[in-house]
Amino acid sequence: MVRMLNFDLLANARTYKTPFTFMEAAGVVTQDDAANVRRDYPKIERSGYLPLTRLASRGAFAELIFDLQSQRLATILSDRLDLDLLGKPRMITVRRLSKLGDGRIHNDSASKICTMLIYLNADWPADAGGAIRALNGPDDMDDFAHEVAPVAGNVFAFARSESSWHGHPPFEGERYVVQTTFLTSSEDLARKENRGGLQIILKRINPFG
Repeated sequence: MVRMLNFDLLANARTYKTPFTFMEAAGVVTQDDAANVRRDYPKIERSGYLPLTRLASRGAFAELIFDLQSQRLATILSDRLDLDLLGKPRMITVRRLSKLGDGRIHNDSASKICTMLIYLNADWPADAGGAIRALNGPDDMDDFAHEVAPVAGNVFAFARSESSWHGHPPFEGERYVVQTTFLTSSEDLARKENRGGLQIILKRINPFG
């Protein structure tokens, strides 16, 4: 089977240890494949991440999801981030639109072991905002150790820790990204996916909320 992800590039990605353990890679999907994924993307009309379980998958988008759900991805991330992810439940969430309030400095909850983001945008102006940053602390978006632009094929993955602060400068508009998160338990997975579904329902009831 032809793979969407270039697993060899991921397996040889550079890993950083400060200010927390993370890795970045470029070219993990080609520009042509990313364009096909965008063509077959779910019809998302609101900002934020939506759980894959609430979306339709087809075509090139479904091919990408197949790779993100593979054991090979879990094995590579385990090796690069010094984790044991085999057999851990994973949650895939999908974004097409960002609003200005998204991307504020935050750290993930302890129920998340690691997260990988793969970007799918055709290009990205350097001054547009929206590039994820590995931050040195919780107080200053401009105090960062590394930045990854959301250009097609770029990957940013990190192990959750007490110091894994991250975020991105404000951006409003289309920002294609798929996020794969490994969780500590199936209970955490069910809770987070149910919460994501509830947020969708509430947004439909009150679209201006």
